[in-house]
Amino acid sequence: MHALQAKGISKRFPGVLALDNISIGLEPGRVHCLVGENGAGKSTLIKILTGVYQPDEGSIFIFGRDPLQHRQLFGKIGYVPQEIDLLPHLTVAENLFLPYSSDIYPSRFVRRKVLDRLALPILEKYRIQAGPNDIAGRIPISAQQLLQIAHAIVNKNSEIILLDEPTTSLVSHDIQRLFGVIEELKKANKAVVFISHKLEEVFAVGDEITVLRNGVQVGNAAVKDCSIDWVIRKMVGQEIDPTAKYRPAGTRPATLLKVDAISGKGFRNISFDLKEGETLGFAGLVGAGRSEIAQGIFGYRPFWSGSIELFGKKIVSPNPSRSIRNGLLYLPEERKRQGIFPYLSVLQNIAVIMVEKLRRLLLISPRKEASLGAEVMRTYNVRAESLAQRIMFLSGGNQQKVIIGRAMHRGPRILIFDEPTKGIDVGAKEEIYRLMKEIAEKERVSIILISSEIDELIKCSNRILVVYHGEKVGEFVTAETERTDIISAMIGSGQAVRGRET
Repeated sequence: MHALQAKGISKRFPGVLALDNISIGLEPGRVHCLVGENGAGKSTLIKILTGVYQPDEGSIFIFGRDPLQHRQLFGKIGYVPQEIDLLPHLTVAENLFLPYSSDIYPSRFVRRKVLDRLALPILEKYRIQAGPNDIAGRIPISAQQLLQIAHAIVNKNSEIILLDEPTTSLVSHDIQRLFGVIEELKKANKAVVFISHKLEEVFAVGDEITVLRNGVQVGNAAVKDCSIDWVIRKMVGQEIDPTAKYRPAGTRPATLLKVDAISGKGFRNISFDLKEGETLGFAGLVGAGRSEIAQGIFGYRPFWSGSIELFGKKIVSPNPSRSIRNGLLYLPEERKRQGIFPYLSVLQNIAVIMVEKLRRLLLISPRKEASLGAEVMRTYNVRAESLAQRIMFLSGGNQQKVIIGRAMHRGPRILIFDEPTKGIDVGAKEEIYRLMKEIAEKERVSIILISSEIDELIKCSNRILVVYHGEKVGEFVTAETERTDIISAMIGSGQAVRGRET
C-alpha cells in the first residue's frame, strides 16, 4: 500500500492552471524526488498534499484513506518548508517540540528542565550547534535549518516526511549528515519526499523522480534509470550546456574598490582590489565570513580597522545610504526577507528605491512609475501576470530579476550579489548568470559574487577570493586554477594557499 497517493490532481487559480492532472505515489522506505523550475507547480502540489489547498480535481489517499474526509490523517505528514519557519523568540527546545503532543511530551505541564533534557540527545543526533536554552532566532542559519528538519522528524506520528529544499543553508558536512538521516528514515520505513534544485543531491538520495514543468507532469523514472541531462531537458524543455562559462571578458585595469586590511566582527585583515567590469567571487564555507566582509564594505555592519577606497576616494565610515549614493549596492542573501516587500506589487517593488526619479513636485508620477516598471520587466525578462501582481507570487528567479533590474536603474558601478541563485532552478540560474555577465561587459559594472556553490563561482568569476574562519587564505585567477585548489583553500589546506595564488 502507498503511504500517500495522489491521482489526477488539478488546481486552478484566477487565470492560471497551476497543476494539470498530476499523479504520484509515495512508498514506505523510499525517497521520491520532486523537481522542476520555479513556477512548475511543486509548491502548489505540496500544499495540496499537506492539506493547505484542496484540489479542484483528483483525489488523495493516505494509507488508503481520504484525508479530506478524515483531516487527522494529515498529522501523519511532517513538513520542512523551504524558508526558515521557526518561532525566533522561543528557545531551541521549545521550537523542537511545539506543539506539545502527548507522544513527545507526556506531562500535562511543560517544565523547562524536562524539555531541555529531552532536547539534548536530539540536538546531538542531528549535530545542531546550539543549546536547548538558546534563542532560536540567534543561532546560525545552518543550525536553524537543521532544527527545522529535526522538528518535523521527531514527531512519532510522522510517517511521511516532506523536505522542501532542505540543504539550502547547510554546509557540506551538514548535508552529508542529512543524507544519513534520510537513510535512517528509509530504514524506519518512512516515505520521504525530497525537493531540491541541486540535481546532484537528487541523484545521491533518491529512489524515484518526478519532473514537473508548467504544472504538467513531464517525466517519471527510477533514479537509477535516468541521468542529470535527462532531468534538465525535461525541466526546461531544452538543452543546457553544463560547461558554459559566464566570466566577463575585457576587464579594464582601473581599480574601482580597494580594500586594505579591514577587520570587524567575523572577519580580520581582509585586503583585495576590484577591477572595472570584472566579477570577483567570494568562496568559503557557511560561516566563513564572506557576507560579513561584504556588509562591512557596504556599511551595513562596522569594521574596526583598515581602510576602503571607493573610486579613488577614501571612505572613513561607510553606511548604506552613502554607499548607494556612491554607486555601491548590496543585494542580500535572504531575498524574501531582505530583498523584496512581499505584500507589495511588482511595480511598487521596482519603484520603491527610485522615488526621487519618479517624483513630480511632491507626488509620484504614475506615468513615469508605469514606464519604469514596464522597462524593467521587458529588459530583464521578468515573467509576471502584470505589474500589479504581488511579488510574493513570482518565482524566485523572477523575484531576483526584479531586484537586479531595480538596482540597475540606480546606475550602480559596483554590485554585491550575496547568494543570487539561492533556491532558484537550473534554467533561471542560467538567466541570472547571463544577466551578470551582460551587466559587467556592457555597463562596465564590477561585481562581487558570494556563493556557496563552487561551480557557480567557477562559471561566473574572473578571480576567486577564498575566506576561511574570517581570514583571506587564497586568491585565484579562475581560468588558471583547478577546482580542487579552491576547495582545498575553503577547508583550510595550507597547500592550496601556496598553489596558484595571485
